[in-house]
Amino acid sequence: MTLLSMLIALIVERLAVRSPQWQLVSYLRPYLSYADKAPFSVFTQPQAGLWLWCLLPAVLVTLLLQLVDFWLFSLLVNTLVLLLCMGCWHYRQLYKKYLNAAARDDQQAAFLTMQQLETEAGISQLQLSYGQRLVWLNFKYYAAVLFWFAVLGAFGALTYAILRLLTEPATFIKAAGRDKAAEDMTQPEQQATEQVADADFAPTGSIESKAAEQYEAADTAANTAAETQSGAEQDLQQLKARAEQLSQSIALQQRLTAVASDLSHWADWLPARLFGLGFALVGHFSRASAILLSYLGDSNTPAGQVLTDIAKAAEPLPEELLNCSTESCSLVQLAKRNILFFLALVAILTLSGALS
Repeated sequence: MTLLSMLIALIVERLAVRSPQWQLVSYLRPYLSYADKAPFSVFTQPQAGLWLWCLLPAVLVTLLLQLVDFWLFSLLVNTLVLLLCMGCWHYRQLYKKYLNAAARDDQQAAFLTMQQLETEAGISQLQLSYGQRLVWLNFKYYAAVLFWFAVLGAFGALTYAILRLLTEPATFIKAAGRDKAAEDMTQPEQQATEQVADADFAPTGSIESKAAEQYEAADTAANTAAETQSGAEQDLQQLKARAEQLSQSIALQQRLTAVASDLSHWADWLPARLFGLGFALVGHFSRASAILLSYLGDSNTPAGQVLTDIAKAAEPLPEELLNCSTESCSLVQLAKRNILFFLALVAILTLSGALS
C-alpha cells in the first residue's frame, strides 16, 4: 500500500497537479492565522500548545485512518496527503523560467530567477551553486517526504511538510493590496479648497450676495475639514489595529520559525545521509562515499550542505560549468535517479514484508 500510494502520487503530481489548491501552503497559511485568534489563542500562547496546534492536522489524519480501517479509503487519503505535501508547482515554474533564460543566454534573468528561488525557499544561508539548490529543493519536496511517509505513514509526511513550510519565508508572505488611505484622506480637503476657489471666482454681484456665498463656502469648508479630521482619526485607529495585528503575526512567525528550524535539522539528518548513499550508488561512488563517510557522525553541519556536497561529488563537473544550465540539468537528473533508487528500495522492503 505504501509503494502504491507513492507511485500514484508521483505520477499524478507530475502530470496533473498545477493549481495552488494542491499545495499544502494554501491551507497552512489560513490555519496558522487562527493560532492568535480567540478562543484558540489561550491554547497557543505556550510554546507546547503552539506546536500541538501545528501538529493537529497530522494527528487528525492519523486518527481518521485508524477509525476507518478500509484499504481503499487508506489508499485515497495517503495519496491525497502525498500530493499536498510533495512537490511545488511554483518552484518548478521558476526552474523552467531559469532554463529558458539560460537557453537564450540571458544571464541576468537566470541570476534573478535563481535568487528569487533561493530567497523564497529560505536557502540563502547555504553557499550553493544553481544545481545544488535544485538538488536541495528536490530533497525537501520529494525525497524527504517519501522517506517519512515510508517510515511513519501520512503522519510523518504531513508533519515533515509542515516543518518544511514553517522554515520557508514564502509561507508567511501574503499578497498585499494597495492602501489608499492617505489618498482618501486628502480628497475632502481638496474638495473644500476647490469650493473656496470657486467662491473667489464667482460672477460679480452685490457685495452682500458675494459675502454670503463666501460665508457659505467657508462654512462648508469648515464642516468638511471637521469630517476630514474625524475620518483621519478613524483611519489612524485602523492603521494602529493593522500594525498591532502585523506585530502579532511577526511574533508568531518568529516563534514558529525558531523551533521549526531546530526540528527540521534533526528531521533531515537521517534522510539526508540515506539519500547521500543513494547519490553514491547512482553516481560516482568513490568520491561520493568518501564525502558521505566524513559527514556520517556529524550532527552540526546543516543537512543541506551535507547532501549537496555529496551530490556534487557524485556528479563531478568542470568548474567552468558551475552555475550554468548543464550543471543544473545534470544534478537534477542525478536527483531523479536517486528517487528511482529509493522507490526500488521501498519495493524490495515491501516484497520482503518489512513494509505494508
